[in-house]
Amino acid sequence: MNSRLIARSSVLALLIATAGCALQEAAVAPAAGTETAALEAVASPAVPTDAEIAAESARLNAWFDQKFAETVSRSPISQTYLGIKDNYGEWDDVSDANALKELEIQRTDLAEMKASFDPARLDHQAQLSWHMAELNFQQAENDFPFRHHHYVFDQMNGAQSEIPAFLINQHQISSPSDARAYISRLNGIPAYLEQNLENSRIALGMGIQPPAFVYTYVLADAKGVITGAPFDESGVDSPLMADFRAKVMKLTENDAILPEEADALIAEASEALKTSVGPAYEAAIAELTEQAKTATTDDGVWKLPDGAAYYANNLREITTTDMTADEIHNLGLAEMDRIHGEMREIMKKVGFEGTLKEFFDFTRTDPQFFKPNTPEGKAEYLAEATAVIDQMRADLPSVFKTFPKADMIVKAVEPFREKSAGKAFYSQPAPDGSRPGTYYANLYRMQDMPTYQMRALAFHEGIPGHHMQIAIAQELTGVPEFRKYGGYTAFVEGWGLYSEMLPKEMGYYEDPYDDFGRLAMEIWRAARLVVDTGIHDKHWTREQAIQYLMDNTPNPEGDCKKAIERYIVMPGQATAYKIGMNKIVELREKAKAELGEKFDIRDFHDVVLKDGAVPLAVLEESVDTWIADTKGAE
Repeated sequence: MNSRLIARSSVLALLIATAGCALQEAAVAPAAGTETAALEAVASPAVPTDAEIAAESARLNAWFDQKFAETVSRSPISQTYLGIKDNYGEWDDVSDANALKELEIQRTDLAEMKASFDPARLDHQAQLSWHMAELNFQQAENDFPFRHHHYVFDQMNGAQSEIPAFLINQHQISSPSDARAYISRLNGIPAYLEQNLENSRIALGMGIQPPAFVYTYVLADAKGVITGAPFDESGVDSPLMADFRAKVMKLTENDAILPEEADALIAEASEALKTSVGPAYEAAIAELTEQAKTATTDDGVWKLPDGAAYYANNLREITTTDMTADEIHNLGLAEMDRIHGEMREIMKKVGFEGTLKEFFDFTRTDPQFFKPNTPEGKAEYLAEATAVIDQMRADLPSVFKTFPKADMIVKAVEPFREKSAGKAFYSQPAPDGSRPGTYYANLYRMQDMPTYQMRALAFHEGIPGHHMQIAIAQELTGVPEFRKYGGYTAFVEGWGLYSEMLPKEMGYYEDPYDDFGRLAMEIWRAARLVVDTGIHDKHWTREQAIQYLMDNTPNPEGDCKKAIERYIVMPGQATAYKIGMNKIVELREKAKAELGEKFDIRDFHDVVLKDGAVPLAVLEESVDTWIADTKGAE
């Protein structure tokens, strides 16, 4: 889910996160050792009773939930993601004035928390919530000076494509009032889009704008939204018209409304599209076309005012560590060497004669590795990916004790955004069960979706990856709401990458090419450490970074190009995956070594997932506590 569509959250009510790769969410990095120190600091010489601890913890949790509800009440978009329809026909206020207002609310909330509750009388979970609320506040303070450094319009999270994506994928229509709310949102697009344009003007005035290549994608996305009926006479509905028509006609199938009522609603939506959406997008296209004239081919954020500080802040928040750009770059180089060695072993297994680079070229081009770029080929890919996830779902009890209640489906990325969207991403389920978790596969160009990566990709985005972690977090009991929906990218994406490795230990990847696909996915994340820091810290060009991926990974050229363009507009985000995975694997191996026969992989996974997404140092503390408790148990 895109955080730019949501009003800035309170410190005590985190942004709703998706992982995808989407994703998109960062968290403040604590200084080394601060988790332990902060949690120990709440100790008091006066030992409270168990009843006092339970009462104070319950009171704090209730307060957290109240603050979370207040924050959500100010964000109609967040409400929709949560399945709440209180302000169903409205958009968020994304103005700069409201951003400042939200920060002041955060400051007030933190002061109220510290004045109203006794941290010495909290149980472990409540202490953790207290500590994470403080971290979230510090994150908001650290981020605020850089709020205009995030590109408003880009190919990954830009408002031009997120508006229709939100309406199509999140705005459900189960009644006539829901349909009217959809129409209300269509009529609200001019004001909402104008706020985003104003933010882009502010950034432009500060010398902040995306590189020139970004505008080609953004303008194509925007034009795609207003292509088709009722904007032209092509005979094919535009994306929003098609979505609204399909959802309303479904109401007639369920006898929720009469056909003539449906016709009236469709006519009203058509009018809103013509009179509100069309002019708004045409104005945005005109202005963005003008802005594009001043864009440069400099790609890294080093070009921005205070760019080095902005990037360092991003790395701290995204990795939840104190690793510098140089340290991350060097870790990436070391991981590349290791994985290349494992890939050479695969080459031997399949009897390939030649260099590793030649093997990469073979896997990029041989037809055996690709479905046809036809509707039938795409349907076949989706069916096989679904079957892989279904098979894993049946095998989960061997490695997990806790399972999500929410369902999960596999879908292709919609045509209106598939050209610019990422390779794959996950969208979380609605807490009330009205919308399943969704693994989106981008099938725009089947040459970019080799079948040998199908399993690893499905495991990462679906089960046991993002769906397990995010759905379980949403379904946690005994923790405040902001903990259920918060996101720390290193944890969320680290778990996703770990979930590609875990199936190998379960007997998957028996085909050497599937195992190569797993390694291809891992080296892709290791390469990110190199190219992300290369672009934003070492002044690499877009072309230089693309060539590095082409030379050192098996991914096709289109994949490499799209990835580098993503890293350019989301500085630092891609470094979280490998750093998070390495920490999870490190902690698992530590637990195995210390517990021996007492080690149970199912218990380890429960420990990792039981608190929702947390900074990596907090995760390490939780695992260490579990190890000590398990050692002490009879």
